[in-house]
Formats: sequence, structure tokens, C-alpha cells
Amino acid sequence: VHRLGDYSVQDGIVREYCILNTLYYSLITSVLVHKRKSESMESFLGFVSTSSVISSGTFSSNNIHFFKPAKSNSVRPQVASYRRTSRISMVVEDPSSTTERYNSQVPDDLGRFGRFGGRYVPETLMGCLDDLCAEYDRIKQDPTFWDELNGLLRDYVGRPSPLYFAERLTERYARPDGSGPKIYLKREDLNHTGAHKINNSLAQILLAKRMGKTRIIAETGAGQHGVATATVCARFGMKCVVYMGAKDMERQKLNVFRMRLLGAEVRPVHSGSATLTNALSEAIRDWVTFPEETHYIVGSVAGPHPYPMLVRDFHNCIGRETREQSLAKWNALPDILIACVGGGSNAMGLFHEFRNDESVQFIGVEAAGEGEDSPRNAATMANGKIGVLHGSMSYQLQDTDGMILEAHSISAGLDYPGVGPEHSYMKDTGRAKYVSVTDAEAMEGFKLLSRLEGIIPALETSHAIAYLEKLCPQLEGSPYIVLNCSGRGDKDVNTVVEYLKSVGDTDLILE
Repeated sequence: VHRLGDYSVQDGIVREYCILNTLYYSLITSVLVHKRKSESMESFLGFVSTSSVISSGTFSSNNIHFFKPAKSNSVRPQVASYRRTSRISMVVEDPSSTTERYNSQVPDDLGRFGRFGGRYVPETLMGCLDDLCAEYDRIKQDPTFWDELNGLLRDYVGRPSPLYFAERLTERYARPDGSGPKIYLKREDLNHTGAHKINNSLAQILLAKRMGKTRIIAETGAGQHGVATATVCARFGMKCVVYMGAKDMERQKLNVFRMRLLGAEVRPVHSGSATLTNALSEAIRDWVTFPEETHYIVGSVAGPHPYPMLVRDFHNCIGRETREQSLAKWNALPDILIACVGGGSNAMGLFHEFRNDESVQFIGVEAAGEGEDSPRNAATMANGKIGVLHGSMSYQLQDTDGMILEAHSISAGLDYPGVGPEHSYMKDTGRAKYVSVTDAEAMEGFKLLSRLEGIIPALETSHAIAYLEKLCPQLEGSPYIVLNCSGRGDKDVNTVVEYLKSVGDTDLILE
């Protein structure tokens, strides 16, 4: 199968590349045709009516324009020929000319956040997603579900998580006249399993139980979502398979051990960059193969509808608690909310509660890796273009042919070439600001919070901490900042040691 990439938007044009990345996930005979009796697999080339795909927000065999055998050495020429002669191109507004105002009621019934989101998956999964939507609609109005979930969040997870005044960090940015930002940390690192991920995993397994599912799958990068999913599967006695990139397994050995200790099967993924992107792809392939008995606990506000909405809502407890705690502590709302952004679940969990409060500014901090201008970065909002990846449309890191680029970050949880569709929508409408921090800067943030507050943060959180060094000197007065401390850094200690050794850091004694 010639994997020429998903359809994408470049320079305002939706390109008609064959959907072989999507087909690769699927065994649907109506889409991927093959000769069972021939001595060799024959290559096939399919094109999609992007007009119907984009307008419907879904991908299925109804969108296939034509599908025919193709010689292995003529796939690219046929793609080029089809693009020249096809009339089904769809012009999309250039992002710089977007005038759409932020609408807090997104997504719509098709799972669209403006032009982002949707459901671009093989037909095998359409029924699963429809069932998930229907069940979620039912439990929204079911107090017994929320009573059970809230009880577990309180007694099992340890919510509400504290809103902690970072006194010494605040003093660092104080001015001689006594003004300066007041910095508070939302302590998601104190949750059971050590990160925010448990909120979503716990809620989704309760949903899966109601749907009669017997098997759970998940993807993980930093390992925190994998640990959270393995934890809830152990709690409820369900089979658990976690897909994890081989590179991430090496740098997150502690979390791999924790998942296996909890009874999960951890399957290494060696394809591509062997990181989160590839783990997510493998999880989707698994789901296509075993759709009836399996529920996929997606770990971020990404993927096909309803996942971006569902994961956001299950993490909304972060923002809801922050509102109550800030009103109790200083009798006002925060002025600025800051969180790291990979896929974007911890950030959306903090932001969503305040979406209608225009006085509250949102700042998402991405991973710039070795620099935004370097080929080794994960700054999707800074460098990405609109495309489709893992079931939804959002900003992606792509080359000029629309192929997904390999992302890089010292943080396994931010090492992803895409971002959730609602974050893409917030960027386009101006509701949130997105910035980036390099590996080196994040490492300084890691050391800073450890030494000033006695809190060792995850490398993901360290990116948000590091951005304070750029932000705080620019602020006037004494604004209240809430930074989401999304996870603890135990898992990253070995990565930090190796990094500091590699750059000759003499700040710490490493031997």
C-alpha cells in the first residue's frame, strides 16, 4: 500500500491525495479491494471527493470518487494527473483572512469547531462512534452516572486538587514597588497516578461499562495516560492494551513498569518515529479490527467526534474547581490561564470553564524542541497547516506534499505533530494565544520550580513554567495567573539526567 498521506490543506487548497493513510487503518472490502487468489498483492489507487468529505465532516465509502488498480511505479503520476483534471477541488479560506468570531457553543452536531474537527474514519468505526455519541447524550442527563463519577473523583482520585499559591515563584517576578503577577498552580500532579489524565480515563471506563464493552485500548506518549487507563482497568477488572512508541518506552521506563504492574499489556510501536503519533495510529488499527468488544479511551482532545468534546468535558472539573477556588481565595477570576499543549487535554480542561469570560486570557505553550525554525520541533500552532490526522481536521506539521512531519520534543507528552481541533479553532478566532518553548528552556523551567517551590514538575508542565520567564516581565500591575501543573516529574528524571549530561550541564552533580 502506497501511503501517500491524508488529504490536506496547503495554500488554501484541499488536495486530492489518495486516502491511503486512512485506508491503511481499515480492512473494509468496499474501500480496500484486493485479489485473494493472485500471487502478489496488486496496488490500488483511490481518490476522494473532498467536497463531500469536507462538507459532511466524515469519511466513508460514499466519498470515494473512483477506485482502480494502479501499477506500483505509477501512483504519484496518477495522483498528479488526477489533480490536474479533477474539478472537485475545494477552496478554503486562508487562515489569515478568517473573520469568524469565537462561538462558545462548539462543537456542532457534526463535531465541527468552525472548520475544524469532524469525523474522518473508516466506516467500520462509524457505528462505534455513533453509539458513543448516543451513550454520552444519555449520561449527560443521568444523575446516577455523575454521582458515581464524582464519588470516585473524590475518594479514589483525591479531587478537588489544590490551587496552590507559589510564593517564591511569585517573588521572583515581583517589582520594587511590590507589584507583579501572583502565580498559582493548579495541582493536578497530586491526583492519583500523578497527572490530570485519570479524570478522563475514569469517566470513559464508566461509559464503556454502560456500553457493554469488555476490552479497553489506549495510546500513550509520556506514559501518564497509559498508567491512568491501566489503573482504571485494574479497578474495574477489564482487559487493557496500551500502545506506546518504542522510543517513548525507552525514555519512560518507569511508567512502562507501572502499566505492566497494573496488569496492562504494553505493545511497543516501532514504525515511523516510534513515538506518540505512531502509537495512536496503531491503536486506531486495533480498534478497526476489534470494534464490537473494544472501547478506545482516547487520551487527548483529538481524534474523531465525539472525542474532542467528550475528553474536554470529562476534564472540565479542572476549570470548574479553579473558578470556585479563585473566587474563594481572592474573590475574582484569574486574569491569565496557562497550560502546556500537545494534543491539549489539560489546557482545554482548564480553559473551557472560562470560555465566556472575556477578561480571562488563555495561553497555550507548545514544544519548540530545538527551535521553532529547526526541523526538530513540535510547534504545531506556529508551523502547522490545516490537515486531517487521526480522524479530525486541525493544524498539523506537514511538508509541501501534505505528508505529516516527524515532531520532536524532550517531552514525550508534547512530541506530537498535531493538536486538538478546538485549540485550532481558538487560535483562528483569537480566543487563545499559543506560544512555544524550547527543550533547553523547558529544562530550566524544570529546575526552577523544583528549587523555588519544592515541586518537581513533568517535562510537559516545565514548558509552561519556562514561559513565565518571558511573560511575567511584560505584565503590568498584579494580575492573577493560574498555571496548570498537569503532572509530576518522577517519570522524567532519567530523561533529564541524560539531557543534562549531553549538553555538559554543570549546574547539577550528575554522577
